Amino acid sequence: MKYGESTFDVLYLLFAILSGIVILKKARNRTERHMGLAALILGCGDAFHLVPRVIHYFSTADLTAALGIGKLVTSVTMTVFYVLLYAIWLGYYREKENVNVTRAVLALAAVRIILCLFPQNGWLENSSGVMWGILRNIPFVALGVLVCLLFYRKRGEAPRFGRVWLLILLSFLFYIPVAVGAGALPMLGMLMLPKTVCYILLIRVFLLAVLRDASR
Repeated sequence: MKYGESTFDVLYLLFAILSGIVILKKARNRTERHMGLAALILGCGDAFHLVPRVIHYFSTADLTAALGIGKLVTSVTMTVFYVLLYAIWLGYYREKENVNVTRAVLALAAVRIILCLFPQNGWLENSSGVMWGILRNIPFVALGVLVCLLFYRKRGEAPRFGRVWLLILLSFLFYIPVAVGAGALPMLGMLMLPKTVCYILLIRVFLLAVLRDASR
């Protein structure tokens, strides 16, 4: 189990970070730069949690604080990732910015990050109660739903991005049980694997969009 999961985690991080770098190098406009930045932030942010997790499998050292802080960093960078997804939606579909929607996106992201910074989350002990697990994820889920709906509305206009809404939806369906119940039922943590697959497919959408357009 530890070998399989560790290999998967390392390959995912390499794919996300290298894809982000490639996209940024090939990017020709602001939207494509947002795609590269989103992939890079996703990979680097998850590394703070996954690298200590991999080390933990093969070491007897006490990595409790590192695992907890890694989860905090991942929580923040994941929130930033969804703000970038909104920016990508605006740019890719050339949508006129709706000030109220932008304010909602930024407000939900800010509330999520602020809630993550409260000591009651127990990051240093890598132990968060159910109540705070729910509290900090309410604005995050709302942010995800909002971005998901925006991509859903445009699903038929660009085949390349037509399934982005579904990948977002599935990622949250896998994530919510983990965020709420993994503390009481650790086996729920296995749902993070299919969640990660959703993000791999999202990054693949960005990568192909930039590389294929650049080859024209």
